[in-house]
Amino acid sequence: MATGMELPRVSDENYGEILAAPAAVVLFKIANCAKCDEFEPVVTEVSSRYEGKVRFGKALLHVPGACREIKRQHRFETFPTTHFYRDGKLVHQAGEKLTADALEAVILQYLL
Repeated sequence: MATGMELPRVSDENYGEILAAPAAVVLFKIANCAKCDEFEPVVTEVSSRYEGKVRFGKALLHVPGACREIKRQHRFETFPTTHFYRDGKLVHQAGEKLTADALEAVILQYLL
């Protein structure tokens, strides 16, 4: 993983832009979630392999007011939760921490 590389933040304000991408992956996480913190670098690493093909972002659901509408649209039972979008439609979701290989397999199966 490149030093200093970080996933772009997703909020109510730019969620529509994310969905407008032909292929997108959004990591939903909360504060004090060890699995979320362990998984984010995996998503960041994989995102660097799909630059220009898949749009990636992270939504911090614990930030007051940042994701109010997103939380109304989706039900989150476990964290981290990762949503995979193709042409604006949710085509797959994973409610667990994935390995880099598993994450890539889902991207290849559902998005590319």
